[in-house]
Amino acid sequence: MAPILTSVILLLSLISIPPTVSQRKDEIGNTDVSEIIERANANTTTHLLHGDIALKVQRNADPCTATGCTWPKYGKYVYVPVSISSSYSFSDRITIIRGLLSFYKDTCIRFTKRRWWHRNYLYFFPGSGCWSYLGRQSRGQAISLQKNGCVYLGTVQHEILHALGFHHEQVRSDRDDHVIINFDNIREGSERNFQKVNTNNLGTPYDFDSVMHYSNTAFSKNGQPTIVAINDTNKVFGRAVKMSSNDTARINELYKCNS
Repeated sequence: MAPILTSVILLLSLISIPPTVSQRKDEIGNTDVSEIIERANANTTTHLLHGDIALKVQRNADPCTATGCTWPKYGKYVYVPVSISSSYSFSDRITIIRGLLSFYKDTCIRFTKRRWWHRNYLYFFPGSGCWSYLGRQSRGQAISLQKNGCVYLGTVQHEILHALGFHHEQVRSDRDDHVIINFDNIREGSERNFQKVNTNNLGTPYDFDSVMHYSNTAFSKNGQPTIVAINDTNKVFGRAVKMSSNDTARINELYKCNS
């Protein structure tokens, strides 16, 4: 309990600006996370893979967790230092912190305030669009959550999951057993967002309810489905607004939270 209390106190210390008059809600109604990200990233100049994964020069698309991009575990917990830009409003900072704290309930991930001696840490800033790097990077690691477009609970969770080392659901190695990608309906120039990756699926089932799954018409050029479920061509998916139980199960498996 002590590590949790300590992390909560440190996270709360990130709130260093007074409240604004209006407190914007973080609910996103019927708009799913993938649609929010697609819309926000429409005009970004950041070089992105799969819609919202930022790439460094010469970094390939292989699963980074196989080459050491996970965050280190100390004892029972994985501690990830965090810094949040003071450019965010009070309500935006609260939403980001709520997203961080949502990992505490069912996983061993713990976020702490970044100190000067932390070489590796996450830095949330209001950039252009919603995006993150895949897995732990060296030194400060940016997560862009654009103001007025990206700061919602599910979007925060989505980008943190990328930073922890997770790809989108519909690009996992066994996706062809579960979905059909209709490349004829994909907007020109967006085909690379559907490139399959040789992922480690950690023994978990394909999850249409994952916060990491695209919607049926993601990156569609004509409003027709770009992704169709094999077992039910009329299935509606990718509507998650928060992490699923499978999302948390994968965190626990990758980071050995139960051992």
